[in-house]
Amino acid sequence: MKRVAILISGGGSNMVALVRSMTGDHPARPVLVVSNDPAAAGLTRARELGVATATVDHRPFGRDRAAFEAELLKPILAAEPDILCLAGFMRVLTPGFVERFRGRLLNIHPSLLPKYPGLDTHRRALDAGDAEAGCTVHEVTPELDAGPILGQARVPVLPGDTADTLARRVLAKEHVLYPAVLRRIAAGDRTPVLL
Repeated sequence: MKRVAILISGGGSNMVALVRSMTGDHPARPVLVVSNDPAAAGLTRARELGVATATVDHRPFGRDRAAFEAELLKPILAAEPDILCLAGFMRVLTPGFVERFRGRLLNIHPSLLPKYPGLDTHRRALDAGDAEAGCTVHEVTPELDAGPILGQARVPVLPGDTADTLARRVLAKEHVLYPAVLRRIAAGDRTPVLL
């Protein structure tokens, strides 16, 4: 049984989808939810789901990402995870942190990578006149949003879509895609999931 730690910064809707999926014959179980924001609503949701939580507030560390990550590693390493899932974790991780978990660190991104790495993905898709948008689960590498693609889900762009309406439909797909990819990865299969 694989042990999964999930990193969040906010409400944790993808974390909830992941935790709820890890039941029955699923080859993984959640062992920790950790946030860089002590006020993250997802921490309460994780505790309600029976998952241990930890908080390492990034703010006291200022621009010293290495010092922040050194503290972040303490609860993560204590939980002994096999897989780490970034689920709305809004801190860029250093190459040293990423390398430590090479091949075991997953992220979900709200675009069809390699299109639109970074932020404001839905507005950028609309501005480009794209016919479809979507989300991608990828392995995290030192280069932002550029690791091997492990899954993608597509969503049509509808007439009259705004960044908000598109974001809501993409998020609903994220909640399906991320658990499907995690299940496959936990079972040792890296074949991309395409929805």
